[in-house]
Amino acid sequence: MTTRLTVLATGGTIAGIAGSAIAQDYRAGEIGIDDYLEKVGGLGLAAELSGRQIANIDSAEIGPEVWNPLHAAILEALGRGDCDGVVVTHGTDTLEETAFLLDLTLPATKPVVLVGAMRPADAVGYDGLRNFANAVRVASDGDASGRGVLVVMGDRVFAARDVRKVRTRGTDAFRGFPRESIGFVTPATLEWFGAPWRQGGEALFPWYGDLPEVPILFVHVGMRADEALRLVGEATRGIVVAGVGEGNMPEAVRRELARLASSGIAVVRSSRVDEGLVDREGEDEANRFVAARALNPQKARILLQLLLASGTSDPAAIQQAFDGR
Repeated sequence: MTTRLTVLATGGTIAGIAGSAIAQDYRAGEIGIDDYLEKVGGLGLAAELSGRQIANIDSAEIGPEVWNPLHAAILEALGRGDCDGVVVTHGTDTLEETAFLLDLTLPATKPVVLVGAMRPADAVGYDGLRNFANAVRVASDGDASGRGVLVVMGDRVFAARDVRKVRTRGTDAFRGFPRESIGFVTPATLEWFGAPWRQGGEALFPWYGDLPEVPILFVHVGMRADEALRLVGEATRGIVVAGVGEGNMPEAVRRELARLASSGIAVVRSSRVDEGLVDREGEDEANRFVAARALNPQKARILLQLLLASGTSDPAAIQQAFDGR
């Protein structure tokens, strides 16, 4: 039986054009989904593909105006009997954030796979066709269900929680932490490194069309306490700290953030280190701080936004949610 997949396009490098096979600069989001599916039609993929254009932009521009229709389109596709899975084409710069948000707000009953490319479609060594063929292979596999939202890049399958972009060039630009890849894929083969882990398949959070304001504070040498205050406005509900090392910061900054936390602003300590694991420390309870554990700052921000939107504001309850990710 032929697998029927819905392809939702948002743009990015995978749909980009440089105008030259060797140019460094290019324009993201130039190829429409109909043209792209025609392009991949000659690959002999063992799936029936139907496409829909959600956006056609550089992923640096991704936000609620794209996330809202994308989430709605995925839900609609997953609910159809003639859809066995969804593939989302996406720019790589913010792919990990979209994947994590969708992972937390979508059911895990059918495969949802995000895919991108590091080189535009007319470049020498374009990786988009192979990545797309690999994504179709993953989305067509019954064992992809129950694993949450997945990301396919560079012949590897990543879980949305773990995936992160670690290089700005080269096709091996993504890595997973704390788990590395959870599968290895080619257009013809797929090997999973473990069993599905999502029990029941329900979404972990409801979908919110608008999320609370949560800025990220990047800690650096010579940082002053008043830099934290510049990020706080009337609508600010939380702050994620991209701290040095294991979520550390200058003492003056710590005192200022503790004051903000005591006023009701949620404060999460994460790390600016690429593979930064942040555990709770002795002062966190008194400061009302939350430790991000293995989530990087941008993913910690998304989880905190969802928790705050759902009415969870107690630091202990927020910490429990982070511990469970």
